[in-house]
Amino acid sequence: MMVPGRGGNKAKVKKMNKIKKNDTVYVLSGRDRGKTGRVFRVFPSKGKALVEGVNYVKKHMRKSQANPQGGIVQKESAIALSNIALYCKSCNKPARVGMNILTDGTKTRFCKRCEEVL
Repeated sequence: MMVPGRGGNKAKVKKMNKIKKNDTVYVLSGRDRGKTGRVFRVFPSKGKALVEGVNYVKKHMRKSQANPQGGIVQKESAIALSNIALYCKSCNKPARVGMNILTDGTKTRFCKRCEEVL
């Protein structure tokens, strides 16, 4: 229960996110542990991402003009960013990610195991 005037208006600190859209990621924990997939949407404020082929849920859909059949639809659900890791194609393993700043000022991500640019 929140009491008015007791620290309820704290600003959210934005955490740096190393996972971006179209990255290949490896699932570290949960029902789909060990699977890889491509990220097609990231929700930084929630700390979650949608990954193709991972974390399927069954949703009961009502009949509508867009979906005249209705019934049970299987779709991807968001997975926590803490439960996925960037996948290094040269190591064929999940990667711990480091950041490099190049001489022209651009940032690149690299695998800390093999030091390959991701």
